[in-house]
Amino acid sequence: MEIYIYWFLLALVLIGLEMATGTFYLLMVAVAMAAGGLAALLGASMAWQLTLSALMVMAGTIFLRRWKSTQTSEASSTNLDIGQPVRVIKWNDNGSARVFYRGAEWDAELETAGILQSETLYIAAVRGSGLILTNRKSQQP
Repeated sequence: MEIYIYWFLLALVLIGLEMATGTFYLLMVAVAMAAGGLAALLGASMAWQLTLSALMVMAGTIFLRRWKSTQTSEASSTNLDIGQPVRVIKWNDNGSARVFYRGAEWDAELETAGILQSETLYIAAVRGSGLILTNRKSQQP
């Protein structure tokens, strides 16, 4: 069997694996393997086939990293906790509170000092591992 067939079979296997992972990195490697197969089909030596494939993998990885860094995920910028009610367990002397939310206790503080300390408040923001509370239920866009 000719060497280019192995290159193309390897590219097909990598495309199949890429479908299982969804990271696009294996797709870049598959494209590089197909380029190596094309070089073999055109009669290039094994050294040129390997060099072309390696350069294609590096170029594809660099391209993919730059492309992914410019993409912002709408899901990562949306915090689903905002607007959710919390039950205050205990108020501390400094104005902070201990609240019950999602089956656990959280540290929380008020958004502004003028908010009445009631038993049920709403999450205005998440800062680190603490919650910022308000008395208004906000709706995220």
